[in-house]
Amino acid sequence: MTCELILGGARSGKSREAERRAADSGLAVTVIATAEALDEEMAARIRRHQDDRPTGWRTVEAPIALAQTLRQEAAADRCMIVDCLTLWLSNLLADAHTLPAGVTAEDLPLFRRERDALLETLPTLPGRIILVANEVGLGLVPETPLGRLFRDEAGRLNQAVAVLCPRVVFVAAGLPLVLKQD
Repeated sequence: MTCELILGGARSGKSREAERRAADSGLAVTVIATAEALDEEMAARIRRHQDDRPTGWRTVEAPIALAQTLRQEAAADRCMIVDCLTLWLSNLLADAHTLPAGVTAEDLPLFRRERDALLETLPTLPGRIILVANEVGLGLVPETPLGRLFRDEAGRLNQAVAVLCPRVVFVAAGLPLVLKQD
């Protein structure tokens, strides 16, 4: 398994970089989409991403069960793009606003189960896996407890995935900067 993490801010070019790397692999490509079209603006964003992809690429939706979907779809002759881990995390933390003060994301069974499953599954997968994630820790401190929880868990998830991936890239202004290359 070859795993790569591509990080960046909003509209940094991280998805385009992942698509370029997948196209250059010469393998059949499957995109695992984690976003859900819950409103018209998100539906338009999803359509724009779909329109940008080559016609032969498959898309599989996995808003929650990412590890299970990766196990089903990964193959030695396939390149998988997961776009994106940050939206997936948002889906897992959807009930976090109900947590009482002082309780953490670890107290959400869905979050803990799915995050742990992903981290256990990634090293076992065949083929090439390209994971896209937002780097949300470079901005202001969010003013709400839920915003701070999301920022903290996104940072922790990115760190845990980066440990598992031999290649980690940060994209800014469409320019990839290699942070790790084993």
